[in-house]
Amino acid sequence: MNLGINYIRDGVKKILFPHVCVLCGHHLPKTYSFVCESCLNNRFEEVEEGNQRIEPNIILPEGIEFKYSMWRFDKGGFLQDLLHNLKYHQMEGVGIDLGRQLGKQIISKTSLQKHSKIMIIPVPLHKKKEKKRGFNQARILSVGIRDTTDFKLVNKGIVLRVKNTKTQTGFTLKKRNENLQNAFYVEKPEKVKNQECLIVDDVYTTGSTTFELAKVLRLAGAKKIFIATVACA
Repeated sequence: MNLGINYIRDGVKKILFPHVCVLCGHHLPKTYSFVCESCLNNRFEEVEEGNQRIEPNIILPEGIEFKYSMWRFDKGGFLQDLLHNLKYHQMEGVGIDLGRQLGKQIISKTSLQKHSKIMIIPVPLHKKKEKKRGFNQARILSVGIRDTTDFKLVNKGIVLRVKNTKTQTGFTLKKRNENLQNAFYVEKPEKVKNQECLIVDDVYTTGSTTFELAKVLRLAGAKKIFIATVACA
């Protein structure tokens, strides 16, 4: 009897709440939460960066092997909506979908290989901001990356954001850098010493945040540092 009731309930749920892609409306396999494989592969504009240390108008600080961004940020577009929903509406499934896609692209388009001994370092939020928001979107993206690469995700509490920085929107590059000084701290440097670290964030704008975190990781003894983001503004 219970099996019959559950079957009917599941059928009604599929009619009222069909599991479809939020972008194109097509049916989603169970392995995807919000965005289908076709949209992930074809809807957004790619950033052709490869694994070059020096990109157009970007000179990476010493110690950073490469910076890879998967897509160009589309202000007012679908990608901005997805990232906004991830960041402010706790749609973790969006982050997992985007993170898995980012993981696949990192393996196919950079020098990193699957199963490499890479430690994923999501850009941490200050504890007050994370408590208010409910979670750290960079860490959700990192879970998706881990799922498709087998890289190791750093445990919480090892790399911290100890300065509750103001939002960077509208800041000049100089002001951004000043705002982020002494923002990060490695609580357990022995955990990152001699490690190859992949810093993960949602959007790369000027590099101020990831570069500052990279500096702190290097001082803690990290061997190599890579940066990966979903989008590049």
